[in-house]
Amino acid sequence: MSASPSPSATTAASQGAPLAGRPATRAAAVAALQAALGAEHAAVYGYGIAGAHLAGARQKEAARDWAVHEAARDTLAAMIIARGAQPVAAAAAYQLPFPVHTGQAAIMLAALLEDRVAAAYLGLVAISDARLRMSGARALQSAALRATSWRGVALAFPGLEVPPPGPVLAGQDTTRPSPGPSTGAAGG
Repeated sequence: MSASPSPSATTAASQGAPLAGRPATRAAAVAALQAALGAEHAAVYGYGIAGAHLAGARQKEAARDWAVHEAARDTLAAMIIARGAQPVAAAAAYQLPFPVHTGQAAIMLAALLEDRVAAAYLGLVAISDARLRMSGARALQSAALRATSWRGVALAFPGLEVPPPGPVLAGQDTTRPSPGPSTGAAGG
């Protein structure tokens, strides 16, 4: 984990000025950014767990996605700081939604993490600032694509309904609850 913002985070932070004079708009933006940051913290943690149970190409995919979430985390933190707020800190540990001891469970966790990240970015899509909306929409789309890669099928409306943790098979109706534990949350 990197303690300092990435170069893209510094660029993104400079986009904070348009909301500086409007406290209600700024507060809504900061709240949405904090929610997305919380989801990114959980994703970084979760990919550390998932990656430990994967091998070969899937482990490389998990490592790549982990790095993507670290960069997004740093960018969000910089955007929050630019708005005069303190970024929410990562938890020391997160409760996993189900035990992860196999490659299949790791794949299910990765898909669920991406679903939850997509849902968190919906808050940015609802902000009145056009730059934040676009940033949220792009992040939501990226998370939905990663979730599809892990799951093997796309959700009809990514981010709007996060499927409960459990096995998802290609062609399965993901709008209905699937079997599996639904208590606990990886950052959610």
